[in-house]
Amino acid sequence: MNPQAKLIFIISLFLGTTITISSNHWVMAWTGLEINTLAILPLISKSHHPRAVEAATKYFLVQATASTLVLFSSMTNAWYTGQWDITQLTHSTSSLILTAAISMKLGLAPFHFWFPEVLQGSPLTTGLLLSTVMKFPPITLLFMTSQSLNPSLLTILAILSVAMGGWMGLNQTQTRKIMAFSSIAHLGWMTIILIYYPKLTLLNFYLYAMMTAAVFLTLNSMKVLKLSTLMTAWAKAPSLSTILLLTLLSLAGLPPLTGFLPKWLIIQELTKQDMAPAAMIISLLSLLGLFFYLRLAYCATITLPPHTTNHMKQWHTNKPINPSIAVLTTLSIMLLPISPMLATLV
Repeated sequence: MNPQAKLIFIISLFLGTTITISSNHWVMAWTGLEINTLAILPLISKSHHPRAVEAATKYFLVQATASTLVLFSSMTNAWYTGQWDITQLTHSTSSLILTAAISMKLGLAPFHFWFPEVLQGSPLTTGLLLSTVMKFPPITLLFMTSQSLNPSLLTILAILSVAMGGWMGLNQTQTRKIMAFSSIAHLGWMTIILIYYPKLTLLNFYLYAMMTAAVFLTLNSMKVLKLSTLMTAWAKAPSLSTILLLTLLSLAGLPPLTGFLPKWLIIQELTKQDMAPAAMIISLLSLLGLFFYLRLAYCATITLPPHTTNHMKQWHTNKPINPSIAVLTTLSIMLLPISPMLATLV
């Protein structure tokens, strides 16, 4: 892709995100979402491979439908209340339609089927943008309308997302699809706490984005797209494989790594809100996700590949590690001790 065109698309991406997160009017928020969608499409389909074009088409259709529902929801609310302000979403039908629209944009179950397919058809760097930057505007809209949303509906969507993200990720062999199901499961954790402690949703999103960025950048450096490639990567890049192991365990939410912090705070808050059964269900379902993270981690650190598979021996490379990977990995595994400070920030 032409570097100038790429720069324009990336600037448009961040412009659309900024417009949505800083707007008070529904039409401005919708405009930002549309700019975002149009800017990411060329980045998804830049390889011109049929799979990439298919992914871009699926992404466009789903996002266009969700944007239409956002506009319809805000217009219905304005019709009944005379308010175009995002925080004044008081009409019950409008809030239900908005919840469905944002769930579709984010890839929350049961509107999640498009996300793994789109991620599988995209390059790893675009997959990183789809999993982090593109989720931020819809999460912000949920944050701003959180007092108007239906708690029972959000809890059901959250538990469904964690269950589907765990179950459907179990038998995957493609790293991008595994990361897609991981994203769906994490969104479930963010959604369940949204009504009761919205700032905790944002904290969870920031930490998730940081850990996911570390995983995607590491996979991109190792040029790993499937598990069979990952199993022979130790000889080529042992340091990157070790980094991947630690970041994956952090994404799984194991103490004493950073990923444990949001899960711990969310379970604590749910228990305070007399939602211990929901906390217990979501914690048990997250064990499904833990299984495939451990599977990935095992494949990343296997030092002697099985002799039954034919593979090329790869040369050990002394290429220096990207500084951004080093910084993100350090943050992904070492933020738990300063959790009291992070808790005061939210």
